[in-house]
Amino acid sequence: MPEPTKKAVSAFIKKPKCQTAEVGATVVFEAETEKADARVRWQRDAKDITASDKYVISAEGNKHSLTINNVAPEDAAGYAIIAGASKVKFELKITEAEGKAPAKTAAKAPAKETPSDAVPPADAPPAAPADASSGAPAEAPAAPAQASETNGHAPDNGAHDGLPESHQPDTRQDLTGLFTEKPQSGEVNVGGNITFVAKVCGESLLKKPTIRWFKGKWMDLASKSGKHLQLKEHYDRNTKIYTFEMHIIAAKANFAGGYRCEVTSRDKFDSCNFELTVHEAQTVEGLDIRAAFRRTSLSGGSKKKMSGLGSSTDGGEDSGELDFSALLKKRDSFLKSSQRMVQVSTEPDVDVWEILHNAPPSEYEKIAFQYGITDLRGMLKRLKKMKKEEKKSAAFLKKLDPAYQIEKGHKIKMQIEVANPDAEVKWLKNGQEIQPTGSKYIFESIGNKRFLTINNCSLADDAAYTCMVGDEKSFTELFVKEPPVLIVRNLEDQMVMKGERVEFECEVSEEGAQVKWEKDGVELTRDESFKYRFKKDGCKHVLIINEATKEDSGHYRVKTNGGQSLAELLVQEKDLEVYQSIADLTVKAKDQAVFKCEVSDENVKGVWYKNGVEVKADARTHITHIGRIHKLTIDDVRPEDEGDYTFVPEGYAFNLSAKLNFLEVKIDYVPRQDPPKIHLDCMGKTADSTILVVAGNKLRLDVPITGDPAPTVVWTKAEKDKSKKAPEDGKQEPAFIWTLKDGEVVTDSGGRVHVESTKGHCIFTIEGAERQDEGVYSVIVRNPAGEDTADINVKVVDVPDPPQAPRILSVGEDSCVVQWDPPLFDGGQPVLGYVLERKKKKSYRWMRLNFDPYKETTYEAKRMIEGMAYEMRVYAVNAIGMSRPSAASEPFVPVAPSSEPIGLCVDDISDTTISLKWRTPEKVGSAGIDGYGVEYCKEGTDEWIPAFEGLTERTSVIIRDLPTGERMQFRVRAFNVAGPSPPATLPQAITIREIMQRPKIWIPRNLRQTLIKKVGETVNLVIPFQGKPRPKLTWTKNGEPLDPKQVSVRNSDTDSILFIRKTERKDSGVYELQVQIENVEDKASVTIQIVDLPGAPQNLKVADVWGFNVALEWKLPKDNGNCDIIGYTIQKADKKTMEWYTVFEQYRRTNCVVSDLIMGNEYIFRVFSMNMVGLSTEPCLSKDSAYIQKTGIMYKPPSYKDHDFSEAPKFTRPLVNRSVISGYNATLSCSVRGIPKPKITWYKNKMDISNEAKYRMFSEQGVLTLEIRKPCPFDGGVYTCKAVNASGEDTVECKLEVRSQITKEDLKK
Repeated sequence: MPEPTKKAVSAFIKKPKCQTAEVGATVVFEAETEKADARVRWQRDAKDITASDKYVISAEGNKHSLTINNVAPEDAAGYAIIAGASKVKFELKITEAEGKAPAKTAAKAPAKETPSDAVPPADAPPAAPADASSGAPAEAPAAPAQASETNGHAPDNGAHDGLPESHQPDTRQDLTGLFTEKPQSGEVNVGGNITFVAKVCGESLLKKPTIRWFKGKWMDLASKSGKHLQLKEHYDRNTKIYTFEMHIIAAKANFAGGYRCEVTSRDKFDSCNFELTVHEAQTVEGLDIRAAFRRTSLSGGSKKKMSGLGSSTDGGEDSGELDFSALLKKRDSFLKSSQRMVQVSTEPDVDVWEILHNAPPSEYEKIAFQYGITDLRGMLKRLKKMKKEEKKSAAFLKKLDPAYQIEKGHKIKMQIEVANPDAEVKWLKNGQEIQPTGSKYIFESIGNKRFLTINNCSLADDAAYTCMVGDEKSFTELFVKEPPVLIVRNLEDQMVMKGERVEFECEVSEEGAQVKWEKDGVELTRDESFKYRFKKDGCKHVLIINEATKEDSGHYRVKTNGGQSLAELLVQEKDLEVYQSIADLTVKAKDQAVFKCEVSDENVKGVWYKNGVEVKADARTHITHIGRIHKLTIDDVRPEDEGDYTFVPEGYAFNLSAKLNFLEVKIDYVPRQDPPKIHLDCMGKTADSTILVVAGNKLRLDVPITGDPAPTVVWTKAEKDKSKKAPEDGKQEPAFIWTLKDGEVVTDSGGRVHVESTKGHCIFTIEGAERQDEGVYSVIVRNPAGEDTADINVKVVDVPDPPQAPRILSVGEDSCVVQWDPPLFDGGQPVLGYVLERKKKKSYRWMRLNFDPYKETTYEAKRMIEGMAYEMRVYAVNAIGMSRPSAASEPFVPVAPSSEPIGLCVDDISDTTISLKWRTPEKVGSAGIDGYGVEYCKEGTDEWIPAFEGLTERTSVIIRDLPTGERMQFRVRAFNVAGPSPPATLPQAITIREIMQRPKIWIPRNLRQTLIKKVGETVNLVIPFQGKPRPKLTWTKNGEPLDPKQVSVRNSDTDSILFIRKTERKDSGVYELQVQIENVEDKASVTIQIVDLPGAPQNLKVADVWGFNVALEWKLPKDNGNCDIIGYTIQKADKKTMEWYTVFEQYRRTNCVVSDLIMGNEYIFRVFSMNMVGLSTEPCLSKDSAYIQKTGIMYKPPSYKDHDFSEAPKFTRPLVNRSVISGYNATLSCSVRGIPKPKITWYKNKMDISNEAKYRMFSEQGVLTLEIRKPCPFDGGVYTCKAVNASGEDTVECKLEVRSQITKEDLKK
């Protein structure tokens, strides 16, 4: 098994150093390894270097060297040496000449400047102001560059020029630059104004960049715009430059500090830091403690500097702040003053400035707490401005920046430069050493530069980092910025009743994100009453309001660091309705009295009173509350129970009253037989009554009867439909009959109808009344003494049917007009009104628009969002209740007409036509624009006539067939689904008459020079012109008319086109266009040159032959192809092979000398002429041949030394440690090379296993395999492979671990 990762140890004692050499010099890189037998590899640009005449590689013991001979400019690159797991990179730089090197170095030194977007170190001198006139600060950066050169190292900005892209370090300055002009630091007096400007080039950007201004680290200034801060931007279409400005108006003292500007565009990002210093008046005469309690004064007058970073200030605030920092800053100067008449403590003073200056940034908070510093930020800002002689570091040439900033998930690379290239560095995080585990942290060493790369930064990487070289340290802080949390699903408006539960729910883009809830701008928190509850479920965040009240109405907002969402809550309080009131009762002694009422809210409680005194429950008095029904029951009524009873609902200012009358029963002696009598009390006037019952409720008819003996009771029900004709005898047969005697109980088969007769009462009950139960019920009582009859009219009422689906009549910007039809059945009670609801199409929550019934069937709904799809539905309401909802309307989108088109103007006009053009309206709306309508009318009339049928989508139109000489008015309107926009009208009437325009020809720029075309190509000339009325056009060639068979001409109102389909040499010439209107004319000419391939040269001859040379001469071709001859191509051929070879190309003279010919061969020659079209089709051949005479020379072949291909064995792929399971075959593999083929021997624990049957050895193309058949735990150990030949030997080994198998019994255990 591989061992755990330990601290990385370099394999080199001495590392190669970066060097600079001149062209042609020899460069030697030397290195020393810890082990004498270590094998090293040299690389150039990540590729292995092999020994050659150019590169000489040598190794003596543990010393290794690479020699580069005769260096050239292309040798300037990045090199590396590798030994085991250690790799050291270094560079080679090439200079042109020895005398030019200092000048080049001096030129580079001033160019090294601190990038504007880098954070300046805490101990650096202050940056020069933007308006500084002195040139001294500009020369300051040259010093570090020159110091670097004296140490033998190149400046920082050129350290990686020679490296390929894959080897250049990825520092935080390697961001894609977007700024063409960055904001510069500046100074301003209190009450003054200052502007910071940033410019971004938009030529390579696909869309407008996004810019953000920050103060300090994270304070976004976009939300602070107001009286003191304004952000502006504009775009220049000519230069394609975006300009962003930040205006600070009437600056305050606490505006001073560090600012940052960030610009982003898709995957590109750039940022820039700058400082603002605010000067304020001060008078140092005496220490007045009362001055600390005064509001910060904004009156100027002296030159005091306030550079402390103030708290976040809203742009609209004018008042000052309590500021104690002035006393702290002036403390030292006051204590040292001899004029000060204050008793000073005898304790030694502590120089807090010196402590802060020498302390690392990680100790600042601790020091501030220890010494009671309240304005730490201000002191740190002032500390940066203090000019001191900085102690030069002996170990560091360049330290870490004070701070780095990176977004979460990105990588950051930190860089330092050490004075000693061989120095070892340690990296610490929050004081703990960073171990190189995995791919999280990557350490690099290139020359005297050291890099720490942190991949995939998270919030855990937001810490303080330290780089240690010996005892010296360099500190920095890394700030990891989280991506903004976006709101994926917005809040929805809600309308609830008082006392109901409210839930506002939203969904954000990241789980566990922090959100802030506000009501009317005030942040909501958990309180002791648990009024608000906050629930978080993954990405969902819910605000819960228990038992909403009227005070909870308002606007609720949820905020994240990347967005916000707003919703409105309306809480309505509905009046309590009385469905059934209590009625007066007349009760006899020993009977039961029941007062019953029904209200609309089942949660409402109430109190019963008798004659103003609260009624308490006892053995005879029972008070019940079931749902919406409240009952007061009095058993065994007595005379003292008589009185006025009142029910008062809790929380409502009304009551229900009724009277209980006690009926005394007087016993008279009467005959035994008493005719039956029905006692129906209908307001005490008539026995006929109409009883209303709500569908679904119980219908109970309790009829008091008397008679002696007890009468027989007969209940009948007539047909509901009274329109049917009665029988001829005038009697109508009842639909149902129930007959019973005293004490009997009858129930129909369905179980709904229940009839019973008791002493003194007959009761008829229907459970769950339905519409068909409506009708006239008759009760007949009979006994021997007679009979009595009474009719009871029962009417069943119900909620109405739902209305028809609503229709949308019209829509507006945030409203719509909806109409619907009444329900088909009103439930037996007149419809009191309607209730409307709406919802967003993609939502499931319906929002009620009105609580009081709306009596009309047309309603205007308001307060909707433009562009959002909605649906509507309607409820019908009668005295019984509310119907089911209607079907939802068709989805609709509230839209408003666009604004009027802008920029309407006349583009052209003639005797019968006019051309108008305009621009798109400023306000288009979410519905877009369907088209434009153009109308016109005569001046003085209001009859607007459409210029054409329908709409046009273009923003220009030509109106034809207008009366000549008439003054006309024109207007344009934009149309969308909401209707037409306000019209855009011309400021004055237009007279329809063509305006005379002088003829003018506009020759294109490319035609002002000679137009050259090849034979056979097409010529298409478009010559624009102007002139009204339409001018007469005439084309001529060389003063003669054109041949219509060869040249075609097409003329229009604005241009003339000359077209030649296939050009010939004769088409060359000067073409002239004449444009004439009456006696006024204009002329323009175009020169066309048609060129062709040239002819062959003439009279090629051999002028002279000497040695291995031949002189040739020839004459110019007769035909030059209508253009200049630009050269000749000369070729030669051996008469034996007749294979032609080019000797010269684009040779300009008419004679030449052909050299380096082979003796004994006879040559012939040919020449091609060349012009801008190409080579001539035929060459000119030489009439004579040239023979090269032989000379008496003996050929002596060279002798070659046989190359020694022998090579010592070397394992190119080592064995790898393995862990296998016993019982399964295992293999170990490696690869070796060597010449001659080496002999392979395998060992186990240094024992030769070549002849053991358990092992099989294979060797194929240098790949060696050892197969172990079914190994057991005893086969584990160290296996070694040894390769030997005449040139040497090599070995490689590995560890094999054999694990025992896990059986089922082991698993059970």
